[in-house]
Amino acid sequence: MDKKYIVSPSPHIHANISTTSIMRDVIIALCPAILVSILAYGWAELLVLAVSVASCVLLEWAVTRWMLKKPSTIGDLSAVVTGLLLAMNLPSAIPLWIVFIGAVIAICVAKLPFGGIGQNVFNPAITGRVFLLISFPAQMTNWTPTRGFIQITDAVSGATPLSVLQETLKSGGTISQFMESNHYTMASLIWDIGASSGELSAGALLIGFAYLLIRRVVKPWIPVSILGTMALIAAIFHGINPELYTGAGFNLMTGGALLGALFMATDYVTSPMSTLGGVIYGIGIGLIVMMIRYFGAYPEGMSFAILLMNCTVPLLNMWFHQKKYGRA
Repeated sequence: MDKKYIVSPSPHIHANISTTSIMRDVIIALCPAILVSILAYGWAELLVLAVSVASCVLLEWAVTRWMLKKPSTIGDLSAVVTGLLLAMNLPSAIPLWIVFIGAVIAICVAKLPFGGIGQNVFNPAITGRVFLLISFPAQMTNWTPTRGFIQITDAVSGATPLSVLQETLKSGGTISQFMESNHYTMASLIWDIGASSGELSAGALLIGFAYLLIRRVVKPWIPVSILGTMALIAAIFHGINPELYTGAGFNLMTGGALLGALFMATDYVTSPMSTLGGVIYGIGIGLIVMMIRYFGAYPEGMSFAILLMNCTVPLLNMWFHQKKYGRA
């Protein structure tokens, strides 16, 4: 009776998914927005995407192999996703050396020192983006258009709608004057507002998110709570003073609202595990975003909001944990 029995902890039945398959689905979901940005900004956008992804992958490989003395983890594709999301938060005209610095912060500061994927507290791509925004504000807000492969309407040129709006209100203008002078409509907000590739096409982002829902990679609770909170706050303030505060539609379709809510706040590692925790997490993000947009110095607040709420995730997981299997 020398038979050896290997006993391992549960669960013993595994789902047919893995980190690699999840990351692959996220990459596929990002493709519509990436394609639109390449068509709009051309080779400049391709270079930003290539440098960002290559830097993240090579940095993760080098750090894990030569500093941490561990097997390389680049095969799980998480570094590729980080590189894509970082690039989608940057202007197409940004110097490539700044893109590399963003990758260093994302991989070597926000991800690997915490133990790599599954253990990082803060979203790596957002951490890199916020660091660059604070360190290089001029380059990070340089929305000078580059010649793309197709011509998208004039809305693609110049500053972002949120930046233009902030300057209009500071100079004593009104929401009506802002909308009329820039010829903004809901159709243009959905399809052709230009800034970073993550803000260029709301329609493309929604298509990608629909793919993730169909594949059951993400659940809608966090995005719905974020966007619903933003819409509710915008509706209240807009109802109080429509000439000073923008409405729900404008706030949902501009800036990084959709990219942040659909693809970054839903990150498995840095978001709560329970449904209720996720809803509270999303409400917090939506509230912070709107307070920054209405009363803060920055025209956009999604990245800051997600990072701040990342800090609350351990508490939310402790207070609102899922019921254990087999327990009432």
